Amino acid sequence: MKHVASFPRQVEEIRHIEIPMPDGCRLAARIWMPADARTNPVPAILEYLPYRKNDLTTERDASMQPYLAGHGYAVVRLDLRGSGDSEGLMADEYLPQELQDGCDAIAWIAAQDWCDGQVGMIGISWGGFNGLQIAALRPPALKAIVTLCSTDDRYADDIHYMGGCLLGEQLSWASIMFGRNTLPPDPENVGSRWREMWRERLDGSGLWLKNWLEHQTRDAFWKHGSVCEDWDAIRIPVYAVSGWADGYCRSVFRLMQNLRGPKKGLVGPWAHRYPHLGAPGPAIGFLQEELRWWDHWLKGRDTGIMDEPMLRLFMQDSVPPQGTYDARPGRWVAEPSWPSPNVTRTPFHMGADGSLGPEAERPHGALVHRSPLDVGSASGKWCGYAAPGDAPTDQRRDDAGSLCFETPPLAEPLEIAGDANLVLELSVDKPVAQVAARLVDVDRDGRATRVSFGVLNLTHRDGHEHPQPLVPGARYRVVVPMKHVAQRFAAGHRVRLAVSTSYFPMIWPAPEPVTLTLHTEDSALELPLRSPAPEDAALAPFAPPEAAPPPPKTTHQEPEIGWTVCEDAATGAITVRVADGGGVFTLHDNDLTVRKQGYETYSVIPDDLGSVVGRTQWEYGLSRGDWSMLSRTETRLTADLTHFRIEAQVKVYEGETLVHEQIWDERIPRRLV
Repeated sequence: MKHVASFPRQVEEIRHIEIPMPDGCRLAARIWMPADARTNPVPAILEYLPYRKNDLTTERDASMQPYLAGHGYAVVRLDLRGSGDSEGLMADEYLPQELQDGCDAIAWIAAQDWCDGQVGMIGISWGGFNGLQIAALRPPALKAIVTLCSTDDRYADDIHYMGGCLLGEQLSWASIMFGRNTLPPDPENVGSRWREMWRERLDGSGLWLKNWLEHQTRDAFWKHGSVCEDWDAIRIPVYAVSGWADGYCRSVFRLMQNLRGPKKGLVGPWAHRYPHLGAPGPAIGFLQEELRWWDHWLKGRDTGIMDEPMLRLFMQDSVPPQGTYDARPGRWVAEPSWPSPNVTRTPFHMGADGSLGPEAERPHGALVHRSPLDVGSASGKWCGYAAPGDAPTDQRRDDAGSLCFETPPLAEPLEIAGDANLVLELSVDKPVAQVAARLVDVDRDGRATRVSFGVLNLTHRDGHEHPQPLVPGARYRVVVPMKHVAQRFAAGHRVRLAVSTSYFPMIWPAPEPVTLTLHTEDSALELPLRSPAPEDAALAPFAPPEAAPPPPKTTHQEPEIGWTVCEDAATGAITVRVADGGGVFTLHDNDLTVRKQGYETYSVIPDDLGSVVGRTQWEYGLSRGDWSMLSRTETRLTADLTHFRIEAQVKVYEGETLVHEQIWDERIPRRLV
């Protein structure tokens, strides 16, 4: 990464300013702008997050916001109501108040003497979500957005549910926010109000995991904020970005297919990161790409960005399986539209002998299978962060517990781009069942790398709003959609399809052990085969990554980060343990010391549904001088035949004094999940 400290325009920074909302609540912002913006107004770019502008996002913001300001933009990093240094209460994600606050903040920004009246929004993850949602509300000053690692559908394609199955990552994300919601505003910024504001958060933020588990179908709770409910509501230009290792790449394709206004899409090899920090690499000069977008739409300059293909994808080459990649080999390819004229959806037929290929003639029959509950231990994270070990590992152990179908060694390379679909004719012996499907690249030595996957709660076979129990023994035709990907299978490799009845901890198991009968004659894997296009070779390379320098800090304790899978030889229990955090460090610009460290474990005995458990622990702390706080949160998720059970607790200290403690023990009915 090249660090750039000199820009075309001198940068002024306002570390803390409060933006008044119509109801009197004040939201905290940090602003970077050209020093002469009050006499030469500029467009503004808003990033709107709950992740605390003066501590948790300080390092990332310092790499991006001064860079954009130095090129002629006012950049506003705004804390959501009830987070960071903002007043009020944050009781869940994307509530109507959050979106209205965003519209009101945009109006305030546009009216400032340093802004020329035009505003853009950018954000990754939460900020990408609310960028789309606010765009759909059409605040007059909002002219374009960049949305990264986000979704148009909060039920079908978010961290909570996938294919109607409960994602294990719902527990993970709920626990992260459980801890962050205990953090107070910074007394240095808000003064004596800090304790009253903190108490409101501690008493009122609630247990978000309970909120989400109470909505197990695609009801009004999830439809709110899902912009796919009305594609025509978004009329401004949208640049949608994601990565194959990210959980949200599918939304880029739906946005390209359904938005009516100007649009561009970009999907790299990356995990859940900005592309100039992209890992696995190659990272790109995304800040330069972003400037081309803003200069075109907010300054009216002809940067050529809209003359380029609508969608740019990174075609990954075959690699051996490993839990972490520094970089993925491959090349960029261009699609003029989506669906693409370069892609042909081609059925690969499944044989009762385990064969797979485009030829329909092959042995057929009924295959009976029940997977052990530890199938999924090699799955990695649903939403990867390029942390050590969070990518899928060698699939051979999971394949051993699955029904597998495989092509002969490929005579020549095979390329796919888009979403594979698995069509299955099947029956099961229980009223609630799930299917997981994995697309695997098997090399000449037998090493198996997961390329894509999909899961389906079979009670959701006809939609996610009104699931219906299965009739044991009845035959059903279902479609299991897989994640989009662009992948080149090397000559001599084999394409493997693996089908299982469980996939833990990626998804929570069905209430009872399930035996599946798969009828191969009416089942097929539909692959999106891609032909080379002349536009591929014409693509200009991205600029190399560059950013503003990181802020100075002192690290006192390195974070523990890692992903391990352990087997208890005595009981057979498989435990996935995840360590995640930021260690302990002091930011020099505000002399604030930050502590954050979390642990997750997911355990199962392969033949015992009663053994399935997820546990999380998080510790957060802030200190400066003789002021300090510390919080510890713990969550445990289990289930029986009829209910999920959440056991949670939080303890919060000011100095050495316990100032808040709360315990939850909640039972939530399972609704065909």
